[in-house]
Amino acid sequence: MQGYREHREPRERSQRGRGRPRRRICAFCVDHVEFIDYKDQDMLRRYVNEFGRIRPRRQTGTCAKHQRSLAKSIKRARHIALLPFVSE
Repeated sequence: MQGYREHREPRERSQRGRGRPRRRICAFCVDHVEFIDYKDQDMLRRYVNEFGRIRPRRQTGTCAKHQRSLAKSIKRARHIALLPFVSE
């Protein structure tokens, strides 16, 4: 009996040149940001989607350290009504 990998046909690539997308670089690390200000609404809005949810790291490209700080700043801005909890 043959193993699974031995008798399997190789897949054809239907989408040429489409492999893994490029790894995004953390914008906060590039700019050497130590503290993400919760009062900077314009910057925070880029990291919130149209439904008011915080965008994940794989979409924004931020590192884990800055993603935690970003989430904390967004939650603070929501609490004092600078950002909405949900969009209308």
